[in-house]
Amino acid sequence: MARRVRDIERRPDPDALLALTAREGRGRLKVFLGAAPGVGKTFAMLQGARRLSDEGVDVVIGLVETHGRSETAALMQGLEVLPRRLLEYRGRQMQEFDLDAALTRHPKLLVLDELAHSNPAECRHPKRWQDAEELLDAGIDVWTALNIQHLEGLADVVARITGVNVRETVPDKVLQLADDVVLVDITPDELVARLNEGKIYIPETARRATQNFFTPANLTALRELALRRTADRVDDQVADFVRVKAIEGPWGTAERLLVCIGGDERADRLVRYASRLATGLNATWLAVHMARPGADDHEAARQTRIMETLRLAERLGGETTQVTAHDFPTEIFRLAARENVTQIVVGHSRTSGLMRLARRSLADQLIRHAGEIAIHVVPTEVEATGWLWPFHAWIARARLAADLLAAALSVSLAIAFGHMLGLWLTLPNMSMIFLVAVLFCALQLGTRAAVLAALCSFLGYNFFFIEPLYTFTIAAPHEVFALLMFLAVAVLTGSLAGRVRHQAESVAKRASATQSLYEFSRKMSAVSKADEVLWAAAAHINKTFAARALLLVPADGELELKAAWPPEEQLDAGNRSAAQWALTKGEPAGWRTQTLPTLAVQYRPLSSPRAILGVCGFGPADLTHELTSEEERMLTAILDQTAIALDRALLVDEAIKVAALQENETIRDALLASLSHDLRTPLATITGAVTSLRELGEQMSAGQRQELLQSIEEESARLSRFVANLLDMSRIESGALKVRRDWVDVGDAVRAAVDRSRKAFPQHPTNMSIEPGLPFIRGDASLLEQVLFNLLDNAHKYAGEGGAIVHARREDGNVLISVTDEGPGIRQADLERIFEKFYRGGRNDGRRAGTGLGLSICRGIVNAMGGTIEAQSPAVRRRGTRIVIRIPVAEMPEAGAAA
Repeated sequence: MARRVRDIERRPDPDALLALTAREGRGRLKVFLGAAPGVGKTFAMLQGARRLSDEGVDVVIGLVETHGRSETAALMQGLEVLPRRLLEYRGRQMQEFDLDAALTRHPKLLVLDELAHSNPAECRHPKRWQDAEELLDAGIDVWTALNIQHLEGLADVVARITGVNVRETVPDKVLQLADDVVLVDITPDELVARLNEGKIYIPETARRATQNFFTPANLTALRELALRRTADRVDDQVADFVRVKAIEGPWGTAERLLVCIGGDERADRLVRYASRLATGLNATWLAVHMARPGADDHEAARQTRIMETLRLAERLGGETTQVTAHDFPTEIFRLAARENVTQIVVGHSRTSGLMRLARRSLADQLIRHAGEIAIHVVPTEVEATGWLWPFHAWIARARLAADLLAAALSVSLAIAFGHMLGLWLTLPNMSMIFLVAVLFCALQLGTRAAVLAALCSFLGYNFFFIEPLYTFTIAAPHEVFALLMFLAVAVLTGSLAGRVRHQAESVAKRASATQSLYEFSRKMSAVSKADEVLWAAAAHINKTFAARALLLVPADGELELKAAWPPEEQLDAGNRSAAQWALTKGEPAGWRTQTLPTLAVQYRPLSSPRAILGVCGFGPADLTHELTSEEERMLTAILDQTAIALDRALLVDEAIKVAALQENETIRDALLASLSHDLRTPLATITGAVTSLRELGEQMSAGQRQELLQSIEEESARLSRFVANLLDMSRIESGALKVRRDWVDVGDAVRAAVDRSRKAFPQHPTNMSIEPGLPFIRGDASLLEQVLFNLLDNAHKYAGEGGAIVHARREDGNVLISVTDEGPGIRQADLERIFEKFYRGGRNDGRRAGTGLGLSICRGIVNAMGGTIEAQSPAVRRRGTRIVIRIPVAEMPEAGAAA
């Protein structure tokens, strides 16, 4: 048992194996990492590339910046260099890396320098590291160079160390997912010496650099960051190796971090701190934004900061989520339990000492109830401290002046109304009038205006209505208590009313969104065709967001614009490329994304559990507007509903096609079975009779020869009827059957069909009963005779020796013709099926002769003549079958017209 447990524990980690499998077919990324410019990253990279080229590896230089260094340029001699792409930027010609040329050339190894470079707007991706990602996805190995200060997770640390804000950054996940990291390292003294020798910058630039960025302290700190980050990556590679190889060792439980972010300027620093902490712990992490129901997060600036911070967290390799709750600590711990979080990162609260007395900060509450979860409280710079800080925060808001003015006007009206009442009435307490002003501000403007109105009411009530009047002095002690109680009640009432107002607005918005989604889902459930789904989605997106909407689906390997609103929308080359990227990669492209962000439309994939079915283009009217969280959820829900409806419509189309194929397969099998049986049987009889006549004819009597000749005649007639039935069925289905509209005597048609049946089946009795004076019908006499003969033929096959009888009579406005046999009858479930093509009664092992086309042909002819045909069973004495034909009676013309 112990050995079995050890064997199980030593199995490879499934997640590690899946990650290894996911990299198959993808190129390998090798990053040459340095602490600062000039350490020799590009030189080392080119040395390695030249060595591989000498060994026969297909090496191409996509882009290398030599910065005028002759020794670096010398290493490029003899290596293939891709031509650069010429672009015009602000009136200047620029040479950029040509991604499409590299993909077309598709070398084994591509050298691509300066990974953190920002591309011009005309390029497909805004960043060069995204170009490298596309090359890797195409199966091309990429070697690149990167300085440690360009890692996005270290940007704030580097800014504090060097005083320089780095604008061009690379997400930390790029380095984390690199297959190999090579640290190119020299000491700070050697680097400064190279700088002074002019090997990095020109003398004037080098002199300024040594005074600012290239100081020994800065270089030492950057070197330590580069060493630590390289060591972390090596440690990750070792961990991956031992998990894949199932090497036994002491492994602790994985750490998982959660960082709480707000909508202020501190959030990005918290996110970067959490990213660095997670990298050092080799842990996954989650960024969460908490908001209260009805909170004022729909403010444009705040919402923009929140969304930018969440995108930063995703770029740094974290997961993101947004949660709405009243009790933040409880919800955070609930989320931590659900996500197996071991450590929580939270910012230090900027509340003053006075505010802390009234309410604990979020960090204090988390620490108090943390239990076994570690809490990291990150200190942040504060712009204002002390008891005046809340007023500074309020003044920073643009609407404070309007709220203050509204509060003052409301209280002024309350004072004026109180004085007017005082002229006619003697009121012991005027405080209720001021509460009305507070409630008015709360309901109309919100909590802040209500609190301001409460403060103004406190002062106004004291000044105008408490003795001594027109002064803030209070004579009676009980008035002091009453006034303070009034202030507390006013603030509390105003706050509650303001919160109710916010919640009511929030509920109204969500109710509107829910109603809109409900109407859309009902509309989607009612449509069954893919085109209808796409047009309904385009119209709904335009109506909901006042934005352009484009729906594209793949057709013959190309994206085709199937629906757009406004309908005249068309795609240019850039938009088509973004849509194709969204379809191929399953990621958004275009406006406010990392791929072609200069476009005015954002393209999102329509994903179903089966596949990516198409692409939706969303173009807001205001390109500066950031989608709020509510709008983002609404758009996501609409696209999900569209994808589900589109998937259902496509499945219906596929089901119809499959059903048609199955029906064709059934018909083909039935036809082949009929051909194999009903052609082979008469042909075998004819062949046997002819052979007997040829070989034994002289030895046979005249009666024997006559019998063989009769069998040849009968089987030939049978074969002729079989071929005729096939031709008639083909003519009926193709619409080539032409039915004449002549005057037909039904009695003559019945007699002709019965005479023909008696000759064809002399061993089976055929009787008829025709009502005298039957009216004429309009139709084709020969085809009616053929129908009756087919019915008699079918009756003789299944009735045995009982024979068949034909009745013809008038019934209401129709002529009714029935053919009845005394066979075994037909099951009720098969009364309609017998008119289907190739259907036969009985089982395959006891099948009757025939193709199974006779009754189907009869129905086609009768319907073409304007009549109906049906089967009834049992017919007589609880057995037998009756086929009933009803054809409308035609009005007989006058004698002269008939002639």
